[in-house]
Amino acid sequence: MSDVNETQPVNGAREEEPSFESLLAAYEDRTQTFSEGEVIRGKVIAVTGTSVIVDVGFKSEGIIPLEQFLDEHGEVSVQVGDVVDVFLEQTEDSRGHVVLSREKAERMKIWDEIERAYREGNVVKGRVIERIKGGLAVDIGVRAFLPGSQIDVRPVRNLDSLRGEEFEMRVIKVNKKRGNIVLSRKAVLEESLKEERAKTLEILENGKIMDGVVKNITDYGAFIDLGGVDGLLHITDMSWGRVNHPSELFNVGDNVTVKVIKFTREDGRVSLGYKQLSQDPWLAADMRYPKNLRVPGKVVSLTDYGAFIELEPGVEGLIHISEMTWNKRVKHPSKILNVGDEVETVVLDIDVDSRRISLGLKQTEPNPWDVIETQYSPGDVITGKVRNITDFGAFVEVEEGIDGLVHVSDISWTKRVKHPSEVLKKGDDVQAVILSIDAPNQKLSLGIKQLEPDHWEDWFSRHKVGDIVNGRVVRMTNFGAFMELEEGIEGLCHVSELDEKHVERPTEFLNIGQEIEMRIIKLSLQEKKIGLSLKAMKEDEPRVEFSSYMASADSGNASMGERLGEQLQRFKKTEPETEPEEE
Repeated sequence: MSDVNETQPVNGAREEEPSFESLLAAYEDRTQTFSEGEVIRGKVIAVTGTSVIVDVGFKSEGIIPLEQFLDEHGEVSVQVGDVVDVFLEQTEDSRGHVVLSREKAERMKIWDEIERAYREGNVVKGRVIERIKGGLAVDIGVRAFLPGSQIDVRPVRNLDSLRGEEFEMRVIKVNKKRGNIVLSRKAVLEESLKEERAKTLEILENGKIMDGVVKNITDYGAFIDLGGVDGLLHITDMSWGRVNHPSELFNVGDNVTVKVIKFTREDGRVSLGYKQLSQDPWLAADMRYPKNLRVPGKVVSLTDYGAFIELEPGVEGLIHISEMTWNKRVKHPSKILNVGDEVETVVLDIDVDSRRISLGLKQTEPNPWDVIETQYSPGDVITGKVRNITDFGAFVEVEEGIDGLVHVSDISWTKRVKHPSEVLKKGDDVQAVILSIDAPNQKLSLGIKQLEPDHWEDWFSRHKVGDIVNGRVVRMTNFGAFMELEEGIEGLCHVSELDEKHVERPTEFLNIGQEIEMRIIKLSLQEKKIGLSLKAMKEDEPRVEFSSYMASADSGNASMGERLGEQLQRFKKTEPETEPEEE
């Protein structure tokens, strides 16, 4: 009998059972093949309420906290008999136990995958955890950093809105010792866009209708992604009608169908059109909107010079400010119309080539000037309000839409009015006489002074050339002096009528305010001119003295007669003697 304990083989021969020494040696050899800090495989032999016991072939089992085996729903993800990867932290602690970690093993595996993805340029998937300084924190199994500049091919303004989003990214930097991982989503997008762009450029051509997505909106248009190629849809190509801002028609992310208007392959620029997908409403517009046609419309815009009316989508007409009312007193279209008003207008003119339609608003009502001659006649007295004052007169409202002009010369018979504001004010209610009506030229002449008798006619009826009148010097000029004969009645004494001698200036004989008598030498009622003469008064003085003498003699005034006789005798004595003429 041998000293060695042998076992019987299955076929009748007995196998030798392993000794304790051989088992111990095998265990020691196995433990020597594993080092601390490595990931090894173990078998789950028990699951308790707080831990999972794993046998890794060492002399003792490892005890791992249960929470390391919970899935995302909080349930235990392993059972007895499962083989799992664990991280060997220590082969034996102070109590002789093996220290294992499932969590660290998973991390080690993830880091290995990340390093492999970095080396080989593979794509990794991750979920945005939160916004941090400079970018986003992303979970790819471990925490990684996605810089803001690497999030998209275009700048992203609101990073908070990306929380919870899942992206495909590339690892552009990794440092296992520091636990630092930097990702780039932009690199993945650029590769995808490059492929898309190549396919899109193959099919792009002028006139092609394509589907795209609104990528960005500006004040002047919208950028449409056609698949790796961005095209500009200008605001003028969005609608045949008026568009104040592209956001009225489109939003970022909208799916749109557009038409390629112009494509330059050299620089890759693409101009797109949206309105070109529908027919131009200006085609045959002159047939739909002939002259003098009454058409309804909507006020879509106001300017200083008029209002734009939308007759149909894409077709607008202009009501000029002068075509809004018959009275032509509109300072701004907003005094009559507001944006959004529904109005009825009349087509005045249309130019399809220039895409212009002239509309009239006042033409929907009768022109008051067409019937004015049936309502008023020269000589009628009206009462109206002063609407406006100018240097040459005042405009008085006769009725709505009808203004008459009171010329400055028709304000007063007697007062010298230099400016209408001396007598009238805007808003005054006044009476006036209609002097003339010119309906074709829309002119109405009024007079205020005609309400009173003409003082000039009265004065002229009481005076004639040769009369002596008393007056007061009111004004001096180089050519003469003006005399006020009655209130509002003036005459002129020309400088040549002051004296028989040559007179340079009237101030040599007269002073302002001086009262003096003069003789009338000229009268003109039509021109309202009165000519006066001081010289004519002086020429009459000797004749007046002689008449006085004769009157005294006839009355029997002997003393005066004697004096006159004496003067005659003295006159005869002084006359020279002359010889008689020969027969």
